[in-house]
Amino acid sequence: MAAAERRLAPYWSMTRSQVYRELPVLAEQGLVRLGKPGPRSSQPYAITAAGKRTFSRWLTEVPGKDTIRNPTALRVAFGPQHTASQLRALYTSANEYHTAALASAREQARDARKAGDTFGAAALEFAVAYHKAALSWLKNAPVA
Repeated sequence: MAAAERRLAPYWSMTRSQVYRELPVLAEQGLVRLGKPGPRSSQPYAITAAGKRTFSRWLTEVPGKDTIRNPTALRVAFGPQHTASQLRALYTSANEYHTAALASAREQARDARKAGDTFGAAALEFAVAYHKAALSWLKNAPVA
């Protein structure tokens, strides 16, 4: 989970419950195999040859439409049900989150470029642009 978060979290959200729900299904399908239990009863998994083939096929599929799920924008859609104070608090919280996430994504993109990971850096630049866009939108979001 930690490796997946480091690699994907800036541009792909996931929860522990999603990951831990899917791993046994992938094991049943022969796409991953169980490793030796680790500390604190952790259960490592490793991808199998069949899993690698399935992943390679998945990479070539058309990805489909984006899913937009922004909890701040959702709440703003119900703006008339909020007080001005509630909206300001919502915007402050979102601004803090996107500011921190932008700094982190920029740092990760810089590190990826230094490591020669052109494709990883490109994906991280998407996260940079997303957080910039969110911060720009927040500057003009209505209060009342």
